[in-house]
Amino acid sequence: MIKKFKLLLIALFLSTATFAQNILAYIDTANSFFSTLDEGKYTDAQAFFDPSLKDKITAESLEKIWGQLSASLGKLESVDGAQNKAQGEYQIVVLNCKFTKDKQAFQFVFNKDQKLVGFFILPKQPNTDYKLPIYADTTLYKEQLITIKSGTHNLPAMLTLPKDSLKSPIVIFVHGSGPGDMDESVGVQKPFKDMATGLASKGIGSIRYVKRTALYGQEFDKAFTTKEEVTDDALAVIEFAKTVPQINAEQIYVFGHSLGGMLAPKIATLNPEIKGIILAAAPARKLQDVSVEQYNYMFKQANDTTKAGKEALTKAIKDVNFTKTITPTNFPADSVILGLPAAYWADLNSLDQVALTKKLKMKTFIIQGGNDFQVSAQDLNLWIAGLKGKKEVQTKLYPMLNHLFSFVSEKGTVAQYQQVNHVDQPVIDDLVNWILEK
Repeated sequence: MIKKFKLLLIALFLSTATFAQNILAYIDTANSFFSTLDEGKYTDAQAFFDPSLKDKITAESLEKIWGQLSASLGKLESVDGAQNKAQGEYQIVVLNCKFTKDKQAFQFVFNKDQKLVGFFILPKQPNTDYKLPIYADTTLYKEQLITIKSGTHNLPAMLTLPKDSLKSPIVIFVHGSGPGDMDESVGVQKPFKDMATGLASKGIGSIRYVKRTALYGQEFDKAFTTKEEVTDDALAVIEFAKTVPQINAEQIYVFGHSLGGMLAPKIATLNPEIKGIILAAAPARKLQDVSVEQYNYMFKQANDTTKAGKEALTKAIKDVNFTKTITPTNFPADSVILGLPAAYWADLNSLDQVALTKKLKMKTFIIQGGNDFQVSAQDLNLWIAGLKGKKEVQTKLYPMLNHLFSFVSEKGTVAQYQQVNHVDQPVIDDLVNWILEK
């Protein structure tokens, strides 16, 4: 049970390149298995399975299975998406595949040796293809794929501008934790794309970009901090935004979500020329304290009353709390603790995002969903208390919205991200009004 907690914690907040690479290895193996079948190399495909199954999974049986699939689905065209989760000592990977006749999802079960021990055809699911929210009016904006140069890195990005825009405000979207795409896709939801198209329909431009950890994961197998993970690239995007002819360089805003919201005050401190920051579901506490709250919530959701479960929870919390003692001097920077280098923990421990925000002299909008089980309204209250009296600061709680600022009836679990949903329109309206107010 606690293994699930640890993996979920990392997925929600503390995803690192090392963890991402492990996940990608399983996904790549599943993809390679399909490619091997598609090439008709059935003996090679059999080698993907654990040796204990060699008598049950033969080259002949794989040829028969693939022949039946090809007859009903057509030729494999592409793998459009992949998901993974841990279950005990196994990794479960789901590939969403597009064939010439239809789409089909497949489930792969891998053991710790990265060998297949299970392969299943999943039941057809309702259509979960992304569709633009109703507030996105495609006649009012245009999008252009661009490349952001950040040091030696090239980051694919999307520039979204109102049509015929002249000196429009522009918003820079900064991701939460983990290797995120430019839409900050979570499950079937795309909050950054929702907001970018919604804002552009109201006259406000934006840039959203692929996070460095999604493209250059191999660079994160040594000591790193939030500087390399987030801050450097956000600053590079701000500099690029200043060169866009259609925008007002004096009206640049940073929208930071979750970890990005924690770091937005630091980004603003390093570039005080920006007009304002938006802290969306941004922890005011140490990230470890938020993680402990998540642990307790998920343990309660799991309804685990066993002694072993409670002991595992206690140990997990103890391990996370230990990371709060890490400084730049008491551990080697590249030593790995709970899947992250000591340098990263020390960097997090040195961050006081509320104090940084208090020193800023710019517009600040702090928003929080009441049904967010990842960052709670407790953090919003801490922001309010810590920034009391600052006239530049506005805050708002949306009681029925979740971590992605979409409407949900209850806090629930990560399963909600597999349901088609969008950033709630009142959030878009409030952002527009806040940005455009004098």
